[in-house]
Amino acid sequence: MSSTLVSIEPATGAHLWEKPISDVSAEVARAREAWPLWAAKPLAIRVETMRRFANAVRAKEEALADLISRETGKPLWDARTEVAAVIGKVDISIAAYSERTGMKRLEGAMGMKQAVRHKPHGVMAVLGPYNFPAHLPNGHIVPALIAGNAIVFKPSEKTPAVGEMLVDLYYQAGVPEGLVRLIAGGPDEGRALTANPDVNGILFTGSANTGIAINKAFAGQPDKILALEMGGNNPIVVWDTPDIASAASLVAQSAFLSAGQRCTAAKRLIVRDSLASLLIAEVKKIADRMIVDHPHANPQPYMGPVIDNQAADGLTESFLILMSNGGRPIKHMVRPHKDLPFVSPAMIDVTDMPERPDIELFGPLLQVIRVPDFDSAIAEANNTRYGLSASLIGGTPEHYDQFWSNVRAGIINWNRPTNGASSAAPFGGVGLSGNHRASAYYAADYCAFPVVSSESDQPRASIAVGLKDVDVSAMGD
Repeated sequence: MSSTLVSIEPATGAHLWEKPISDVSAEVARAREAWPLWAAKPLAIRVETMRRFANAVRAKEEALADLISRETGKPLWDARTEVAAVIGKVDISIAAYSERTGMKRLEGAMGMKQAVRHKPHGVMAVLGPYNFPAHLPNGHIVPALIAGNAIVFKPSEKTPAVGEMLVDLYYQAGVPEGLVRLIAGGPDEGRALTANPDVNGILFTGSANTGIAINKAFAGQPDKILALEMGGNNPIVVWDTPDIASAASLVAQSAFLSAGQRCTAAKRLIVRDSLASLLIAEVKKIADRMIVDHPHANPQPYMGPVIDNQAADGLTESFLILMSNGGRPIKHMVRPHKDLPFVSPAMIDVTDMPERPDIELFGPLLQVIRVPDFDSAIAEANNTRYGLSASLIGGTPEHYDQFWSNVRAGIINWNRPTNGASSAAPFGGVGLSGNHRASAYYAADYCAFPVVSSESDQPRASIAVGLKDVDVSAMGD
């Protein structure tokens, strides 16, 4: 077993980063030791430290975007939007902490006062994904630090360099080095981190299989907080609309942005039969024009590679499996470089497949399903164990009301793409997409727990019933 973790640029195959595998127990112990001092600091100091972190990121904005592009393969313009989200997370988290977990005063009986305050959990393990290696873990870490927690952060083994730079930026802002610790490692280190008894909570973004394994491991530990975001098999439904061009653009953006490697990416296009030919042809035209190239190419690409050759091989194999089981190719998935993980955007009609696999195909592969009526469209949208994101394109307000009421998902949009969710709103899903602990604006909810207090400045009490009468004659003079 290797004692070193190595990161490779997907677009070039070049060696990018290398570091020894971390000692998980030692890193958790350091965070545990640093936590009490941080938790005891006034909220104003923790908030100010996070504001300094935002400034530190601004000072290294282009360097961080460049590193994200090189390590993930996403276009530089796409990486810049991720860095902007990292910066924006600070003000959003400060506002969310104040609104959702700030101190509240209530009036109690007999002039007593009631107070609701929040305490941090302790040491929080953050397990980050590779598709947004800075933004998504930062979305856990910033609110957790504001709340007073310590962090042990294991970035994806596919994007550790970005994780290391993110941690360095916390340090530059004045976050104590013992308080945020980086774990360099793979699945074994992830399992060791989640199993460590000194970890008080797991904040996870990643695949459903890993999330389920974590959930099972914690089945007998109700004292530990567990927030899971596990992706989706997301539907985009296109109904009656006169603007086919706009509908097609929304579908293409939903399916192919970031090479389809967003947990909110549309995986299933569900379209009315009478509209299908026009819409599919228009989406294919857009996909045919998409530039797929390395992140810094000129002209700018719409898509870079997927994360690695294993992912690219899995996607091309999945396309062939769908095709051999009744799927009709609309646009084939092509590997232009056999040694690099570039794949073209692909589309396949799976309407006539007897059994469609309910899995998250994490890449630019869009399945098309034609339906005769709106009830069938809703049934198809819900034909999944996942429930993260869903969009309706076109239709009437009545259609949208029916769609919103009946589709099971945590994000439901109308005439908007499935992806691009706002950090100023809650983010999460149901089923295999999450465990009802939404992140983004609602991350404050799982970073601290409420403590209710009844308070009075003097002890005032008497017992008026249920006592024997006092025997006055036995009391003496």
